[in-house]
Amino acid sequence: MEKVKGQLTVFFENPFWVGVFEKIDNGKLSVCKVTFGSEPKEYEVWEFILQNYFKLEFSPPIEVSTKRESKNPKRRQREARKQLEVTRIGTKSQQALQLQRQQSKLERRVISKQEIEAEKQRKYALKKQKRKDKHKGR
Repeated sequence: MEKVKGQLTVFFENPFWVGVFEKIDNGKLSVCKVTFGSEPKEYEVWEFILQNYFKLEFSPPIEVSTKRESKNPKRRQREARKQLEVTRIGTKSQQALQLQRQQSKLERRVISKQEIEAEKQRKYALKKQKRKDKHKGR
């Protein structure tokens, strides 16, 4: 049986409001960080989730152990109250975000190298064409 658990934490990280999406799928944690700007209202967060959730770029999955959910409703209510008081993101989430940043950094490097190489090739071809034209007396 496949279990997927999702969690969104919205908190103030000076100077913007930030949301951290955490997705646990088969014991693997993936995270995505979204900057909201000004403080989002509840309906704005719901609207964002409905429109943009599948466009979000989650970090590569990290192996994580999950605790078994307790069945007692009073305990769940206490835990929910504690979660509302604490607005920190977990260290595993931070690690996943760091991994995502490193991965996108590498992708940007590869793309920029390719662009620089293409520009060099274009300039070389232009220089070669100018030499050819000059040789022909144009």
